[in-house]
Parts: sequence; C-alpha cells; structure tokens
Amino acid sequence: MLEKLAKQTAIYGISTILGRMLSYLLTPFYTRIFGVESYGIITDVYALIPFALVVLTMGMESSYFRFAAKAEAEGGNIEKSKRKLFATTWGITSLAALLFFVVVVLFRNEASALMGEAYKANPLYVVTVAAIVMMDVMACIPFSRLREQGKALTFVLLKLFNIILQVGLAFVFWAVGLFDSEFGVGWAFVANLVASTVTLVAVVVASGRISLRIDWALLLVIFGYSLPLLLSGVAGTANEFIDRQLIKYLVPAGSLAQLGIYGAITKIAVVMTLFTQMYRLAAEPFFLSNFRKEEFKEMNAAALKYFVMVSGLIFLGIALYRDVFALIVGRDFREGIHILPVVLGANILSGVWLNLSFWYKREEKTKFALWITLTGLLCSVGFGVLLIPKMGYYGAAWSRFIAEAVMVAVSVVLNKIYYPTPYQFGRMAEYIVLALAIFFVAEWIEMPNEALQYTLSTAFIVIYLCYAVWREKIDMRGMFNHILRRGKR
Repeated sequence: MLEKLAKQTAIYGISTILGRMLSYLLTPFYTRIFGVESYGIITDVYALIPFALVVLTMGMESSYFRFAAKAEAEGGNIEKSKRKLFATTWGITSLAALLFFVVVVLFRNEASALMGEAYKANPLYVVTVAAIVMMDVMACIPFSRLREQGKALTFVLLKLFNIILQVGLAFVFWAVGLFDSEFGVGWAFVANLVASTVTLVAVVVASGRISLRIDWALLLVIFGYSLPLLLSGVAGTANEFIDRQLIKYLVPAGSLAQLGIYGAITKIAVVMTLFTQMYRLAAEPFFLSNFRKEEFKEMNAAALKYFVMVSGLIFLGIALYRDVFALIVGRDFREGIHILPVVLGANILSGVWLNLSFWYKREEKTKFALWITLTGLLCSVGFGVLLIPKMGYYGAAWSRFIAEAVMVAVSVVLNKIYYPTPYQFGRMAEYIVLALAIFFVAEWIEMPNEALQYTLSTAFIVIYLCYAVWREKIDMRGMFNHILRRGKR
C-alpha cells in the first residue's frame, strides 16, 4: 500500500517540481524588474488568494474524496452517485465564486481602500485578483475529480499548462514594456488570470462536463462533514498569511519593502514546499479511502516517519547552501536570507500536521481541525503582535514557526486521546536531532573558502543520508535494480 502512495507521490511530485520550477522563474524575474515595494504587492496578493480559495471551496475537496469513497462502499449505481456528488460540490463552489466576484466588483473602491494606498490608486488590481480567485475556485472540484479517478497524467499536464502559459505571458508582457506602464505590477495578475481562465475551460472538458445541478439534500449532508473543515481551513490559511498582513500593518516604516523581502525569502524554500505539496496531493485521496482501522494506523505511522526523514534531508540541502539559493532573488532581497532555516522548519511542521490530520478526517471528527487551527491562529497573531513590531520579518518567521509547532503538539495530544496511532516518535526525533546537530556544527565550523565550506556541507548531508539508509535498512541495491528493470520494459 505504501508503495502505491510513494508512486502517486512521485507522479504528482514530478509534475509539481516541474511546474514550480517554471513558476519560480517568476521569482528571480520579478525580484529583478520590480523593487521591494512593488514585489511586496505581489507577496501580499498571493498570500491572500489561498485564503479566498479556502473560504469559497468550503472544504468541498476533502468532502468530495470522502463521499466518493463512501459511494463505492455502499455499492449500487456508483457512477450515478459520484456524478451527483460532483455536480453538487462543483455547483455550490462555482456559485460562491461567482457571487464573490460580483460583490468585489460592486465594492471595488471600498475593498481597495481597506487593502492600502497602493491598491486604492489601482482598484483594478483588486478586480483582476477577484477574477483569478473565481476561475481557480471553479476549477478546484474538477481537478479533485481527476485525482479521485486516478487520472494523474491529465491532472499533471493541465497544471503544467497553466504554469507555462502564465510564465510565458509574464515574459511577453515584460518584453513589450507593459510592466513599465501605469498599471505596472497589475500585468502580473493579468497573466495569471488568462492562464486560470484557459485552464478552467480545459479541466471542465477533461472532467466530463457534468452540469452544475445542486442536490440540496445531499449538500446538507456534505456540509455536516465539510463545515468544520471550512472553519479550520479558514483558520489554517489565515495562519499561513497572517504573518504577511501583520508585517504590512505593524511594521512602523517601509512595511511593503519588508513584506517584499519576506515573500522573496519564503519562495526560496521551494523544495520543502514542493515536497509537502506533492505529498498532500497523493496522500489525501489515499488516506481518505476505505482502509481497515489497523491498516490505516500502520500506514499513517510509517508515512509520517518517512516524511520526517526526507524532510530532514531537504532541510540540510537548502539550509547549508542558503547563500547559493539566495542568488535566486534580486540583490536587494538577499538581506533576509538568514530567516530561511526558520521558514524551512515551519514548512516541515506544516507537513507533520498534515499527516496528523488524516485520522480525524477519516473518522469524520472534523471538529478537531477547528480546535487545532484556531489554536495555531491565536499563536500566530499573539506572537506576531509581540515580535513583528520589534523584529520585522524576523519576528514573522518565528511567529509562524511557533504556531506550527503548537499545532503539531495539540494534534499529537488529541491523537493519543481519541485515536492512538503507533507513530514512531523516537525514530523521528533521531532524524530531527541529527539534522539540527549537523546544521549547527556546519554553521560553527568556518572553512577558509567557499569551496571547502560546500564540500564539508556535502559530506554532512551524505552522513545524514547514510544514517537514514542504515537505520531504515533500505536496500539501495535492490531499489536501483528494480528501477532499472522497470526502465527496460
């Protein structure tokens, strides 16, 4: 079973890596053609978009996977049940997205004033971003249907197409001088909007073009499951973007510039973000399928251990070479590179929390999600208010790290009380301690030149990898032979 999860993770992972590599071409690009304040607008907007997506999708992604699995378990006309489920979840999210866009258009001046002076001068920024949100929400459930049906290749190709189109348009707009116009950074949003619109049309066709017919009785049942997920999603996503908003409103001077630097540095943590995202894409439908209770516990415990093991390797690969990764962004943004290890740590904790969430989603005890994410949000706001006015974006990084750590701690406690799972905390602690020890030793040792420093860092990473292979008794020779045999077929 775990081999199936690994395979799905690899499929989604390759596409996610390729897609993000293309998408992250925009980071070095935008941080070189825009100043820190203009890039601060991009950081601000792209922190708010996921929040809007969570609110408007209303937890329907997880609900779709869970109720699709229940339809299979109940038998009967499974295809008809799934089509009705799809039409209902897609219909309600599309309706919510359309209403959102209409409201933003009608109150664009008021919304722009709330977001700050940069938006007040260009209300069309807000309208364009609202249109992006509408398109992405409408595409959400069709993409979920592709995942549920196991159409990973179609999912992958459409996601890559979206990113390629957006990146291509951004370069075209720059080449013809649109970024130097009065609308300026707004053309970055236009590129995104065009890509999202074309992708929506494509995914609707690929998913079967089912009519938007809402079954209200079914919707009430789904809402019983998804409402706690919606509320926890709102709190969780707020926890993801609140650090950026607090920078914007709490830093005494130059807030957009600090926001731009913080956003650029968090983008450098791309590999860790990619790993967590590709794992989520594969793991969510996998763990919400119909497994026997003990089978689920065993697989979930093993998956978390391997997630932590690989995350430690990725952490070292980025943190020990952060001066190299700093070259991704423009020179004016590199002063914030020292917060990168903290950002990476927060991303690892976010992935751990994701693993710890599958049991209560499976058991339909989604109220726990709300408790956990609200706790995290309170920590983000509390520590953000305490640290950001004094430390700027350094305080933002640490407040997010603390919030993620608290969410993991609460999740562990709830799991022990309500759904004891044999997580190998001792083994995971070994990998965490080893990774941190290597990091601090590498930081402490100063080599006479960069070449020797990077050689030392590489040696430390190899030590970590060898320890993991030895500790887990991984048959590397057998693994390579298996890959070679599959390649010859």
